[in-house]
Amino acid sequence: MSNANTPVVTPSAYLTLHYRLATPDGVDIITTFGGNPATLMLGQGQLAPVLEELLIGMPEGTQRTFDLAAGQGFGERNPDMVRHVTRATLDENSTPDADYKIGDLVDFAAPGGGRFAGVLLELGEEAVLFDFNHPLAGKALRFEVNLISVL
Repeated sequence: MSNANTPVVTPSAYLTLHYRLATPDGVDIITTFGGNPATLMLGQGQLAPVLEELLIGMPEGTQRTFDLAAGQGFGERNPDMVRHVTRATLDENSTPDADYKIGDLVDFAAPGGGRFAGVLLELGEEAVLFDFNHPLAGKALRFEVNLISVL
């Protein structure tokens, strides 16, 4: 039961919560239920912006489940994000001599600094094919949250 003194989530709140991201049919992608709750500060990129938006204004002690339409959580899949990279570029910007397999999520150094990651789709002698879309892009998701405390 919330009252006037119950803290609510603001865009820069520090939260302790249990959360679960799952497929619409209930297969867990990530969950803190059954373990230690997560502590995080909003606005720091620890949760996807759309998930943070759902929490704003929520009173402490709330438990809710949100069903997100395909593409709502991590954007639509962008076919332009599926790209060939030369084998030399892969070797120069990732772990040397790594034994990559199809389906691996490979972390790269990006030109000009920063990092990016892609899922390996094809591995050729001269070139490799990566999907740089977020692995959850274009998927419908269920987001469940139990908001333990708000500071």
